[in-house]
Amino acid sequence: MKPLDLGVMTGIGDNPRESLRKVRDIGLATAQMGTPPDNYLAGSGRAELKKIIADSGVEITTVFCGFAGEAYDDIPTVRRTVGLVPKATRSERVKKTKAIIDFAKSIAVTNVAAHIGFIPEDPSNPDYRELVNVLKEICDYAAANKQNFCLETGQESAGVLLQFIRDVDKPNLKVNFDPANMLLYGSGEPIAALNLLGKYVVGVHCKDGKRPVEKDKLGSEMPLGQGDVGIDRFVATLKKIGYKGALTIEREISGEQQKKDIIAAMKLLESLK
Repeated sequence: MKPLDLGVMTGIGDNPRESLRKVRDIGLATAQMGTPPDNYLAGSGRAELKKIIADSGVEITTVFCGFAGEAYDDIPTVRRTVGLVPKATRSERVKKTKAIIDFAKSIAVTNVAAHIGFIPEDPSNPDYRELVNVLKEICDYAAANKQNFCLETGQESAGVLLQFIRDVDKPNLKVNFDPANMLLYGSGEPIAALNLLGKYVVGVHCKDGKRPVEKDKLGSEMPLGQGDVGIDRFVATLKKIGYKGALTIEREISGEQQKKDIIAAMKLLESLK
């Protein structure tokens, strides 16, 4: 992969061969992979998926962790269900995260990423300290595999995320930067956030959106270039901070319109690179 090569966020689902074929069919050769189904995380399923990826010619740049029971209906639901913040599911999800880290190692992927949930804003909060310790454990596990663990942006301000990274204090804790999420959650201005977090950014989502118009609601995802991120400034800022990773397009709809929007995003990004 060359710096700023284009890629796409893709799920694997029940037919990974078909999912990866679609990536190549639109002319892309890199992808961030959504959470693999459990049957692909170990044993013969892992070996099968490893071969499918190799045969596809698609370079997987990041593997994402997602968890059963997560929901993104609105902000209170995200707070209650998403990531490693909810205590009732934390132990099980840490175990799943480690399994995904090991899976990513088996397919030679360095970066594993996740939404960990809303980080408490007050560092003196006991819940904050607990979360710091959880991330220390996960980062140590990934470091033993020579991998990074990446925090997806959006649910907290860049300042809160930066303080959290410093408090975890692990060199392999990085950022997968999604500019649209800063808008969708109303957590800050994306370009300023990218400048603040730039030294930690090892992956990005090229996604666009608009801010919420109602309290406790998420904003609206938009086709790239039609939201309020300012994709031209986003790409220019990535160049300025020396970002060398892929430009991974994410469009969170399905069907033929998703494909059309991804192809339009490819053309826009090529013009900005």
